[in-house]
Amino acid sequence: MDKINAFADRQNTMKKFALIGAAGYVAPRHMRAIKDTDNELIAAMDKFDSVGIIDSYFPEASFFTEFERFDRHIDKQRRKGNKIDYLSICTPNYLHDAHIRFGLRNQADAICEKPLVLNPWNVDALAEMEKETGKRVWNILQLRHHPAILALKHKIDNGPPDKVYDVDLAYFTSRGQWYHHSWKGEPSKSGGIATNIGVHFYDMLTWIFGPVQNNMVHIHESDSAAGYLDLANARVRWLLSINYDHLPESAKAAGKRTYRSITVAGEEIEFSTGFTDLHTTAYTEIIKGNGFGIQAARPSIQLVHDIRNAVPVGLKGDYHPLLKR
Repeated sequence: MDKINAFADRQNTMKKFALIGAAGYVAPRHMRAIKDTDNELIAAMDKFDSVGIIDSYFPEASFFTEFERFDRHIDKQRRKGNKIDYLSICTPNYLHDAHIRFGLRNQADAICEKPLVLNPWNVDALAEMEKETGKRVWNILQLRHHPAILALKHKIDNGPPDKVYDVDLAYFTSRGQWYHHSWKGEPSKSGGIATNIGVHFYDMLTWIFGPVQNNMVHIHESDSAAGYLDLANARVRWLLSINYDHLPESAKAAGKRTYRSITVAGEEIEFSTGFTDLHTTAYTEIIKGNGFGIQAARPSIQLVHDIRNAVPVGLKGDYHPLLKR
């Protein structure tokens, strides 16, 4: 009897999820997070059908390659009293806004990969829709859950309130030719490299060091971007690249295709590991109502919009030292 009661309790507390963008790179992390939090994926959609990974988590989930049939299924289930509680969104950046709206219209909270949207006015419109529907929009900002980043925030929060730190950020993540021929290589769809590759770093920096006071862009190309930020408590020189040729020679010699470095006041912040369970942590907090909502995403969305529309000044002023190469 105890086992029967326990099963019934679990069924009553289990949340129902749908996922859109199931063939995407990051989708398995969401599937795992749904599984690890003892919830259920009842439906998934992607126009591509290379989604065998679903079998590892939810083999009984309904799957659709056409949005219209997915839409009909979700609506049908809702009318039968089997509505989804959450819609997880792993689609290309430019579709996030529409898919979030789809979730809210179906009386579900939306859990969306970053960037939440491409433009700050999209944030305003979604905030209005939250009020209309009574549902929430949650953003996956996994760096805010990383132990090393949490430790850094704790240190800064408990340090001198008027201290301004010197921060250098370099992130090189080599991508092949496919990148430029995919939606990620189209700025109108991805927002460009600063948005697609850098948004979670900008979120982390403004979360720890405060709002932007000055923003200068040195370069902004299809494969790289660099600039300088004055934050409330930091002077930040940043550099992003997806070009293998831009990697430091030490990384190439070690056979690596990525290089990540953040220094604060000359001290390296090590966070190359510890990413395994961050989506599960994010889901756990979202389900408890403690996730990061629309207003948390707003500063980074505004910043990447401003970077995207800034006129690069070239190698002037205080630029990242690796640009000298």
